[in-house]
Amino acid sequence: MIKKNMTPEMIEKQEREKRYKKEMHFEFEPLEKETDKNVLVSCREVKIGFYNHNLFTPIVKDLNLDIYEGEVLGLVGESGSGKTTIGRAIMRMIPIQGGVITYRNERISGKLKRQEKRNLKKKFQMIFQDPSACLNDRSNVDYIVSEGIRAFHMYDSEKDRLDKVSAAIKEVGLRSEHLSRYPHEFSGGQRQRIGIARAVIMNPELIIADEPISALDVSIRAQVLNLIRKFQIEKKMTVLFIAHDLSVVHYISDRIAVIYHGNIVEIAPSNRLFEKPLHPYTKALLTAIPLPDPKLEREKEVIVYDESVHDYSVESPSLVEIEKGHFVLASPTEVEKYKKML
Repeated sequence: MIKKNMTPEMIEKQEREKRYKKEMHFEFEPLEKETDKNVLVSCREVKIGFYNHNLFTPIVKDLNLDIYEGEVLGLVGESGSGKTTIGRAIMRMIPIQGGVITYRNERISGKLKRQEKRNLKKKFQMIFQDPSACLNDRSNVDYIVSEGIRAFHMYDSEKDRLDKVSAAIKEVGLRSEHLSRYPHEFSGGQRQRIGIARAVIMNPELIIADEPISALDVSIRAQVLNLIRKFQIEKKMTVLFIAHDLSVVHYISDRIAVIYHGNIVEIAPSNRLFEKPLHPYTKALLTAIPLPDPKLEREKEVIVYDESVHDYSVESPSLVEIEKGHFVLASPTEVEKYKKML
């Protein structure tokens, strides 16, 4: 809307912003009505950290998070915020010091029977950040991709195994002749595709993708993202997508959870988070996204998050549902302020 007192420069800037939003698909639909969703993995009051001379240092504090069946949940935050720690705790790679993690309402944290651990390894798979370090250079691609189905005897014959491995490697854009090669013979993007094939061939219910594109060239990132999304849709898998770039998370995720220093500060549907960010830290992350228009990039105001904007000395914060499906870490006073911003 053009106001009477606007200068030609202001009008031009407004038009550029409209064009940019349209090109970047930032024209958002209204928040969809929530449908009945099954919770696949749930974290309740989860504490993760380490002890040093009987002094507990928390990394993740009182985590409350639900991962719905069939969705892509983006977990975003700065380095050291606890994103990878949460993914590894769900995978049982590190222990938790408090709370409980459940899978289909069954506890999977703490001590489990051997068979229960084995079943979880089959149902949960991980795509790692470094495509070079996560592959064994002494094993060929055939052995790497089929390692899981060998361990769980998920094939009828040697021919069936080869057929499954060949199908998996073709689905990620590689060829059957690549099966006899070794990881060092591939580029970074190709190695990440091998890692994806190794995870997807197991037909898992949950894939934890731990910054799977951060070590890749920009030109390869979109291919890997589209590949993960393709498998998620076709095989109806659930994905926890961990990253530090909100623009990437927005592209692939159904919902986004923002984490800061071990605390979830905001959870919302992907489009809604970009349309109505409420927590100051979320707003700071959004302003850090570079704009393709040089003029807009120069003129934009970058927000630097300062914890002193919150006064939690009197009122303690908690994760509150401000609107349906939109949760924010806030004190009672902040809740009223956030509701007025909607």
